[in-house]
Amino acid sequence: MNPDLRARAEKVLGYTFRNPDLLKEGLTHASIADNRLESNERMEFLGDAVLDLIMCEALYRRFPLYQEGDLTKVKSAVVSRQTCAEVAVETELSGLLIIGRGISGKHSMPSSLAAAVYESVVAAIYLDGGFEAAKEYVLRTMTPKVDEIVSAAHLNNYKALFQTHAQRLLGGTPYYEVLDEKGPEHSKCFEVGVTVGHRRFEPAWGPNKKMAEQKAALMALRELGVMAEAEVDEALEEVTGTVSNGDGDYDD
Repeated sequence: MNPDLRARAEKVLGYTFRNPDLLKEGLTHASIADNRLESNERMEFLGDAVLDLIMCEALYRRFPLYQEGDLTKVKSAVVSRQTCAEVAVETELSGLLIIGRGISGKHSMPSSLAAAVYESVVAAIYLDGGFEAAKEYVLRTMTPKVDEIVSAAHLNNYKALFQTHAQRLLGGTPYYEVLDEKGPEHSKCFEVGVTVGHRRFEPAWGPNKKMAEQKAALMALRELGVMAEAEVDEALEEVTGTVSNGDGDYDD
């Protein structure tokens, strides 16, 4: 493999190959290979599976309160062709792809090629250094995308949004607890508090536990500076459609 290309590639990837032939195969498109078996297509197949496993494990551990459906939605968005292509371009990996003249003469690389080289490089690192090496590369390059996707997918799910920021900023998972309840059995309201580690945030009242938890998450997002005061006020109206009188009771 060309020493200059190898040095550029290893700098971009943040990984040093013991077997440079694996790197070369991972970067070689079928348009320039002597035959398809010498291109990165087989590695793309393997890398897709490795990427799936890495992200499934990462999301499972990072979001213990997410149900299967929520995890599946996030994972599907993270490992999509679009996201893989974006990461390949943003990390300058796509510029390392060894391609034929017919493709290299185009003004911009098709996103399918950029996505494919990301997957094939994941496989190359996996084959060269094992699962942990591939995992380190994937999490380093994909975590910013996970943050973007989770935030966008849960704009109105403030518990999920707070969990994302709590884990990133505080290194812990939120714990919600009912602190008080008032009213008759058929029309109770609940006060819920949320803590992350030893840090306790402002509690909130709601006409049910779920709504109180969403409001407590909103209070915490404001306290962390993630959401501005005006944003929180607007969100509170959307969440409850009611206004607290300060005693835990709610008026229309």
